[in-house]
Amino acid sequence: MAINSKQRAFLRSLCNTMEVTLYIGKDGIGETTLQEAENLLEARELIKCSLQKEAPMTAREACGEIAAATGAEPVQCIGRRFCIYRPKQQSDPVIELP
Repeated sequence: MAINSKQRAFLRSLCNTMEVTLYIGKDGIGETTLQEAENLLEARELIKCSLQKEAPMTAREACGEIAAATGAEPVQCIGRRFCIYRPKQQSDPVIELP
């Protein structure tokens, strides 16, 4: 799945008003973090993640790792926060991309 720049801009606009739904702490990305990301993506399609100060990686590294593990597409990475998107696999997508 690849999204074009117009779709990415639309998803970024949705991310601006979202609350952080997934936090990555000093333990980094483990099996439970990936499972939680998987569950959130299936429920919401677009999730905003945040790295705590003690996290052993950068936000860009975490974004790439979670996106690759879940089959999601990176949308935005700013500072210690990033957003990823994946349409629902079990039912019809909620977010309609332009």
